[in-house]
Amino acid sequence: MTALLPGLSGSEATLSADTAAPFARRRSDAAQLLNPGATPTIPAAAPVVVPTLSLLLIDDDPGIVQVLGRMLCGLGHLRFALSGQDALRLARESAPDVVLVDADMPGMSGFEFCALMKADPQLAEVPVIFVSSHGEVETEVAAFAAGAADFIRKPPAAEVVMVRVRTQLRLKALADALRRAALVDGLTGVANRRRFDEQLQSECERALRNGEPLSLLMIDVDHFKRYNDRYGHPAGDLCLQEVATAVQGLVRRPADQVARYGGEEFAMLLPQTDLTGASHLAERVVAAVEALCIPHEGSPPRRVVTVSVGVASASRMPAANHTALSAEALIRAADQALYAAKAAGRCQSQTYRPPIATGEFGGAID
Repeated sequence: MTALLPGLSGSEATLSADTAAPFARRRSDAAQLLNPGATPTIPAAAPVVVPTLSLLLIDDDPGIVQVLGRMLCGLGHLRFALSGQDALRLARESAPDVVLVDADMPGMSGFEFCALMKADPQLAEVPVIFVSSHGEVETEVAAFAAGAADFIRKPPAAEVVMVRVRTQLRLKALADALRRAALVDGLTGVANRRRFDEQLQSECERALRNGEPLSLLMIDVDHFKRYNDRYGHPAGDLCLQEVATAVQGLVRRPADQVARYGGEEFAMLLPQTDLTGASHLAERVVAAVEALCIPHEGSPPRRVVTVSVGVASASRMPAANHTALSAEALIRAADQALYAAKAAGRCQSQTYRPPIATGEFGGAID
């Protein structure tokens, strides 16, 4: 048996070229993963672009890991672990697309590993395939009860392993697409309110743990009812799409999020951003939308579509111009700043100013 690469346990590894050569034909299988019945139309000389997929193989027997790695070579990026503990750490560092795990391992069994995977919100949707030398019905039933997506008996057959892994990858791709669609606003293509609420709560918790600032921009299209009344709702939809594209184009960091908050109102969530940085970005939002030069005769004096922006920043220890670090307080503060921007004449941004006499926020946005 060919020895495993050094550092295999709990780390990433790549099969050598000599080991992978007999299985090169499987790369063509991987290329058709999401459309297995299609006839390739790419010229033979052209490179085949394969989606970057991640597979995590777990078994306390290095020989089984090596065999599975050979069978799945070319299907995606392979990672290996010889224990459930190491596998869980790897999965939490970067969620795999499919996991193959031995049912019986010392320390943490495959059943325990699968249960912990399913209890983790970030890993719960990852399909887990059990690989076991126990072919009894009771073992298979126990695997599915623990949350397994499939069950393969040892010794594994290459054709069975490949087709079952491909099936789970296709199913996961479809499920991921549905989940993404459920979190995207259908009109503008940015995150929807549900996704924003989830992300806001998550970022508030992260900021509390790490002692970092968290900022929020509330963005409202000025006189949008007049725009719809004058130009019609189809034109209003196109207007919102252009505004969303312009605002999204200002985002540079993966953690920053633009969402449609409701109607003609958008939100921009800015983790690890203080009030100064958020205020600067708010000014860019105002300028970017005005630069679109979308005609709006009902919005004097500029006669183009503009936005007003409210800026608020929260911190674990509230200070001047900062609010307490909670989702509700941050939204209230940004809303108050947006109201101030509207009251001051629109087409501008305003930052949150704490009330002098009361902790409550007042006013309504029109």
